[in-house]
Amino acid sequence: MAQGGFQLDSAKFCCSICLDLLKDPVTIPCGHSYCMSCIKDCWDGEEQKKIYSCPQCRQTFTPRPVLVKNTMFAELVEEMKKMGLQAAPPDLCYAGPGDVACDFCSGRKLKALKSCLVCLVSYCEHHLQPHYQSPAFEKHKLVNPFKQLQENICSNHNEVMKIFCRTDQQCICSLCSMDEHKGHHTVSAAAERKERQKELGVSRQKIQQRIQDTEKDVKELQQEHLKLPLIK
Repeated sequence: MAQGGFQLDSAKFCCSICLDLLKDPVTIPCGHSYCMSCIKDCWDGEEQKKIYSCPQCRQTFTPRPVLVKNTMFAELVEEMKKMGLQAAPPDLCYAGPGDVACDFCSGRKLKALKSCLVCLVSYCEHHLQPHYQSPAFEKHKLVNPFKQLQENICSNHNEVMKIFCRTDQQCICSLCSMDEHKGHHTVSAAAERKERQKELGVSRQKIQQRIQDTEKDVKELQQEHLKLPLIK
């Protein structure tokens, strides 16, 4: 199949869930293809809602589509294996101990490129694409990846905590500001962060100045000590 200048792009035959070459490939009604086991596990998690979605374009299906193996894809994948093509592009980096891992990757996880404050999930470059391509994600807020996304969600209202209450010295959500924190001195969390970073910078400068003053005093004492006459 590689003769006559025709080449296969391995990335087009990768499952976007496990990022490996398709195993028992199935094509769902929207046209996207997955490993049968990967999409089955994904839809098993949506069984309670009885609404099944495509992990890439988020199109929903009701009732649950019947999964049938795509024999043409299966044959192409077998040909790719014989040609020794790699499943994942070489520029995709796997997450290490100190990295934020993609929550959507199965198996060995890739580094997250962004975290979504709406989905409360961190995505690698591959799994982030639907946020850029589908209108369903237009209002989602993407930020640099960080761990423990749930800590930014109000436990009372399940809303993102974007406000800081200076009266109670804690982060709150917009509903909290209209309820138990009504009338309190509040600012945006971003403004509070900026103010604290400024204060931290001033404190750091003061500490550095103290260190320099102390070093200067020590040098002066050493010089005075050298001037003292030796006692015989």
